[in-house]
Amino acid sequence: MNVLGIETSCDETGVAIYNTEKGLVSHCLYSQVPVHAEYGGVVPELASRDHIRKLTPLIRQCLSDGGVRPFDIDGIAYTAGPGLIGPLMVGATIARSLAMAWKVPAVGVHHMEGHLLAPLLDKDPPEFPFVALLISGGHTLLVQAERAGQYRIIGETLDDAAGEAFDKTASLLGLGYPGGPALSKLAERGNPEHYRFPRPMTDRPGLDFSFSGLKTYARNMLASTDQSARANIARAFQDAVADTFSIKCRRAMRQTGYKRLVVAGGVSANTGIRSKLQNMAQKEGIRVYYPRLEFCTDNGAMIAFAGHQRLREGQQEGLAINVRPRWPLDEIRPIGD
Repeated sequence: MNVLGIETSCDETGVAIYNTEKGLVSHCLYSQVPVHAEYGGVVPELASRDHIRKLTPLIRQCLSDGGVRPFDIDGIAYTAGPGLIGPLMVGATIARSLAMAWKVPAVGVHHMEGHLLAPLLDKDPPEFPFVALLISGGHTLLVQAERAGQYRIIGETLDDAAGEAFDKTASLLGLGYPGGPALSKLAERGNPEHYRFPRPMTDRPGLDFSFSGLKTYARNMLASTDQSARANIARAFQDAVADTFSIKCRRAMRQTGYKRLVVAGGVSANTGIRSKLQNMAQKEGIRVYYPRLEFCTDNGAMIAFAGHQRLREGQQEGLAINVRPRWPLDEIRPIGD
């Protein structure tokens, strides 16, 4: 079974083909960072237009790279939410149009389920059940994953997502867009002993997060010093986020009794966060799984794989084209039901 996957939830156009026997056959990705950099963030209208411009050529390229002909495609998966309404509609409309033209089923995929399942594309994938820490630009979730398609949210952010806090703090420090990677690079030059930021919501029970206060703390710290302290502030901010994740994940693992932790989403590529989580895992006797670095950020491979799990169980969409800019992960249909 060959499944074409299409990802257009925000500012990256991703296309991939996943085969039941061969695994990932091909994947192509176009990043819109240069388009949005001069504005300091994603402009939804520009993102939609760029998806329209790039998606069809990327589909052709992906088919060519994989040696797959259009009539070899057995199903199409596309991101149906959450995300920006315009980009979602672009991907959904093209995916459904191709599905009708090629007379194959199509299925809408939850963007965060794609991230959660991305580590299963690896040669040594995690087995269910596991706890998943999903950290991206718009989401921060702790999820108890019983099996594919059956998820329970056990912790989430009450305000800013971690990736959003990284970008906003990077902006305060005068760094470019996207801010998260730039802040992480600057933090490498910082002294970890110079400043200590609070670890929000770790002094009380529970698994929820809050990161907006760290952004304010960084602003106040920057106002009381000069630009020479930027690296130390970046390091203190990143360490605070990493420690918070480590503390909350340890609680989640002890609460569930699971021994496997999946960490996925764009922020999962951060080396400082990975180091803290790995130290925690060694002490707790658990194993941490990550997607390949190229699949940490938004990509078509994760959508093709997640869609494949659903299409092979007979799930498909009706005639109406629906997308959900806001879509809680625990509201999706279980796979196989």
